[in-house]
Amino acid sequence: MVEESGTRVVRCGGNKINFRAPIISKDSRFLICASGDLVKVFSTSTEECVHVLEGHTGQVTGVVLNPANHLQVYSCSADGTIRLWDFIDGILIKTFVFGFPIFSVYVSEKHVGVIFVTIHMETEKRGENFQLVALHLPKVPEQEVEAREMSAVLCNISSNPGSTAMGRGGEYVATVVGLQLSVYFFRKQKTYRFSLKATDKKGAKNAFTCVACHPKDDCIATGHEDGKIRLWRNFNQKKEYTYSTQHWHHDAVSALCFTPEGMHLLSGGVESVLVQWHCDEVNKKDFLPRLGGAISHICVSPDGQMYSTSHSDNKINIIHCSLKLSAVIQGLVKGNIWTDLMIDPRTRALVMNGRPGHLQFYSLQQDKQLYSLDIVQQEYINQEGLDQFEVMKAAFSVGGTWLATVEERGRNTSDLEFSLKLWGYNEKAQSFELNTTITTAHQDRITYMCFSPSTETTMLVTTAWDNQFKVWLLGPDSDTQKEQASWSCDYVGSYHGLQPTNCCFSSDGSLLAVSFKEVVTIWSSDTWGLLTTLCQPPGPIRELCFGRLSCSKYLLGTTAKNLFCWNLLTCSLEWSTPMDVCLLQSDPLSENVVAFSLHSGNTDLFVFRPSEPRPLFTQKAVCGGKVQRCVFAPREVPLDSCDERFQWLNRSRLYFLTELMELLTFSTKAEDERILNSRKQLLVDDSVAVTPFYLLLGKHRQQQEEKQSSVVTQVADRAQPPQASVAIKELLHTPAHVLPAASFLCSMFVNSLLISNTGSREGKEASEQDEESEKEEDDSEEEMETHDSQQEVRTQGSVEEAPPPLSKAEEKELRRVRKTDFSWVTSLASS
Repeated sequence: MVEESGTRVVRCGGNKINFRAPIISKDSRFLICASGDLVKVFSTSTEECVHVLEGHTGQVTGVVLNPANHLQVYSCSADGTIRLWDFIDGILIKTFVFGFPIFSVYVSEKHVGVIFVTIHMETEKRGENFQLVALHLPKVPEQEVEAREMSAVLCNISSNPGSTAMGRGGEYVATVVGLQLSVYFFRKQKTYRFSLKATDKKGAKNAFTCVACHPKDDCIATGHEDGKIRLWRNFNQKKEYTYSTQHWHHDAVSALCFTPEGMHLLSGGVESVLVQWHCDEVNKKDFLPRLGGAISHICVSPDGQMYSTSHSDNKINIIHCSLKLSAVIQGLVKGNIWTDLMIDPRTRALVMNGRPGHLQFYSLQQDKQLYSLDIVQQEYINQEGLDQFEVMKAAFSVGGTWLATVEERGRNTSDLEFSLKLWGYNEKAQSFELNTTITTAHQDRITYMCFSPSTETTMLVTTAWDNQFKVWLLGPDSDTQKEQASWSCDYVGSYHGLQPTNCCFSSDGSLLAVSFKEVVTIWSSDTWGLLTTLCQPPGPIRELCFGRLSCSKYLLGTTAKNLFCWNLLTCSLEWSTPMDVCLLQSDPLSENVVAFSLHSGNTDLFVFRPSEPRPLFTQKAVCGGKVQRCVFAPREVPLDSCDERFQWLNRSRLYFLTELMELLTFSTKAEDERILNSRKQLLVDDSVAVTPFYLLLGKHRQQQEEKQSSVVTQVADRAQPPQASVAIKELLHTPAHVLPAASFLCSMFVNSLLISNTGSREGKEASEQDEESEKEEDDSEEEMETHDSQQEVRTQGSVEEAPPPLSKAEEKELRRVRKTDFSWVTSLASS
């Protein structure tokens, strides 16, 4: 097997946006946050991602506003670089190469040209000891420059960015670690340290968790493990310092932040409640509860109008200063993944476990969560060790009309509770609604379930530890007046008292394969008769998978040591290979099947067709550790120009989830070029967030501009204005300090505005030609009228006298009336 090259494994979004505290722009219009090795800029009003700042090669560990320019931000990364960005235009301005991994960054308006970063200390225990250093940024015109000049500020600090804060006006810096508070004064170049006992008489835990400094006063707020907040004063001396205590949180305080004017102190913890303390009034506080997961970071905009809270469920809440929730930026929730990775047939969104008791629908194209479906429908209590319901299994029907879920509680105890729920999609509400709840679907835990791909009937099969598999059918409910759909058990199957582990349908839904330990049974979905059994060397079956399209006659199975392929027409083993396959997945749009194999601590990928054992594509070590889940997602636009070696990526895209909860995929060179070209075409106004409504208005505005331009072109063709002269262009584009005197330019500028004699002469000749043609037309019409009047007099003879001749004015009026269109009279009469 030769390892193919030409593809690369890339992150496809879903990075943590709660890894570090975000920042809000000075005008509160944008929120900037770290997301993996990217920096993302969101609109605080529309929640849309406006810019993605790419350039770092490692995890971004901090973002701060540039004190000298509020339209720029600094970002630091584990790759040892600091980058300066213009976040309004999404442009990289400068890169400072530091050379050491950076864990957090701080700035101060008082220290111009200096930023403070947290790095490793050069000690034997490098992974545990950190130091705060002042890094001087050189002012040179080059875009990439080395920054090596630094000076140590504090040693033995925490790498947590919330454990260090800059003091009033940058006069001092405070940091907490363990049971010690350290304050370093820049002018004195002296450090004061204050310690607390591990516990007090009441058993409180006094260890520090976070720190914040008052922007206008010499006051330091510290959070502690027991939920207390201490306000420190007189800390510029060792002996006469004081502190007061505030207490509301029942667990550790994880985040603290003062407002810009110092009127309020914001705090948060595992309760998911934002607490606003009034600094002027003791014990007066306001609350904003039920914000999501535990609060990990709090940020305030420079104007004090907006707050932001980062949560453990990868969410950022944007809150108005009146404590009203303004916007929610939800990332991919990464926690305990019990369900398989699934693709919603309707929205093509990735579906997996989200918040506890929820399924999240995540858009892979937009890298944002579409919505979260509450399966358990119970309030989650954030308490360690409390056993609560979790969504363990989920499956979609073929068209996405039905969703089946299994929820459990008591997995580690003998009191197991579980239920099977079936959800129907409501077209009016555009969401899933609970249709049926089956509390006793099986006597023991449900291990697997799948829908039939047949479009004639809606059928669900479940397997469980009670040595049975059950078939559930959808039918009308005759007991109710409304023809509401309901589910009922249609068949119960078993095989020699063995425990079923997996099940799957053939591509046309006519066959059902159920594995019972080492035996694979094939059942007819029409009569539920057992057709045949397939056996293989000892070992329980891990995975079952039918072939697709031209390979639909094959059935694949895996054990701990082998990969098997059976031919269902001959009921014999087609081929087998020794391989430890941890995941097996077929592409629904092609004959291709992927197998992930764990080898030497890394996972290898093999792509093959069941008709031949030779792989089409292999790639070693796609990721470290074991791949947890994988799924094929259909492409919106197939890759027509893909290389022949990568045809398996043409119609579908493979996504897989690692042990570190990283969502990865494969990308080809052709696909990268197409994405790059599409980005070049997306030229939008950066001042407005790119929303679907904005794009719709943009198209409408473009059509209006095209109409206006066509009208202007027609008008310009009729009467061309004087063209701009070379003198005017030079006047507008030449720098003012090199222009001659205004008296010299005045005559030249006025002459350029005058209409040339050639143009006036041509206009005069054209008007004279029009007058002559009109005069000739009048003469010809007069001759015709004279001829008609003479003919009319000859015919009448002496019976009547000739009518009196018309004057020239009357003749002109008569000709004008003859030219008038009176066709509208006939249409009016006919109506």
